[in-house]
Amino acid sequence: MATTPAAEPKTNRIGLTVLDYRGSKSTLCAGCGHNVISERIVDAFYEMGVIPEKVMKTSGIGCSSKSPAYFLSRAHSFNAVHGRMPAISTGAVLANHTLTTIGVSGDGDTASIGIGQFVHLMRRNLPMIYIIEDNGVYGLTKGQFSATADVGSKLKNGIVNEMPPIDTCALAIELGATFVGRSFSGDKKQLSAMLKAAIAHRGTVMLDVISPCVTFNDHEGSTKSFKFMKDHEEPIHDVNFVAGFENIDVDYEAGDATNVTLHDGSSLRLRKLEEDFDPTNKVEALKRLAVARENNEVLTGVFYVNPNQETFIDMLNLGDQPLAMLPESMTRPPKKVLDEIMEKMR
Repeated sequence: MATTPAAEPKTNRIGLTVLDYRGSKSTLCAGCGHNVISERIVDAFYEMGVIPEKVMKTSGIGCSSKSPAYFLSRAHSFNAVHGRMPAISTGAVLANHTLTTIGVSGDGDTASIGIGQFVHLMRRNLPMIYIIEDNGVYGLTKGQFSATADVGSKLKNGIVNEMPPIDTCALAIELGATFVGRSFSGDKKQLSAMLKAAIAHRGTVMLDVISPCVTFNDHEGSTKSFKFMKDHEEPIHDVNFVAGFENIDVDYEAGDATNVTLHDGSSLRLRKLEEDFDPTNKVEALKRLAVARENNEVLTGVFYVNPNQETFIDMLNLGDQPLAMLPESMTRPPKKVLDEIMEKMR
């Protein structure tokens, strides 16, 4: 009896399969939202046809910072010290700005020990994708509140948080990030579109992704639980993305959608829902986030995007050739030059 030959695996535009974008088997808790985010990252890089070896992955410390091990195993990677991922990422990008850099952090790694470095990274508009896997607790140290936990949220032991949260999206917009949004690990369509747009954007992308901690923070009383997000999520628009290498056909009536053209010709398409929201207006973005907090909503979507802002690479006037690839003759001054410098200092 003849056997049916196995079907050829599906490939993307550069001839790679989705397996080429995967990483190691996850060691996080079963059902962790972080694993779902990793799956969306794999899909986004596969669908965008990014060469894995042209990607740099960075992270800090925490459950979230283990995630880069679970996607893009062929990419370059660096697991930094707690809260210091922004500095490592900055150095890596300046050394080789031809790499697509994606950093994964957590709400503790970013909003507590790493807040100072986060602030300076956002204001520089460094070309990289910065993802916060946000569950409102410290998962590695048994579930204490993090700096993003909402007032009134409860731990499993009944302790109520009384400290106001840090809104990393509002902070990023205020400081100068040029692509800022929030999503939910359980919203596959929205998160996938935002990640693909993030890859196409040149500048600092900051995505805060609510990612329920199934062990410590997915219970009644938690504002970062799966149920709370389902009940209180308020999408500001319907997010779609059309890559620049595809035909871009607008299929909405005039006035129903806003299209933002990114650097590579890709189109971030935001279909308006209940309101007229302009994602290129920084003041309006901050106002809408403030209103959502007052209404006890978890606003999701792309809040702010500015594809025209100068990047840190442009500000430093770095050449096309990466610094890491320059020959020693260009990076190491000869003895004669050093002698001349020393002579001037006498």
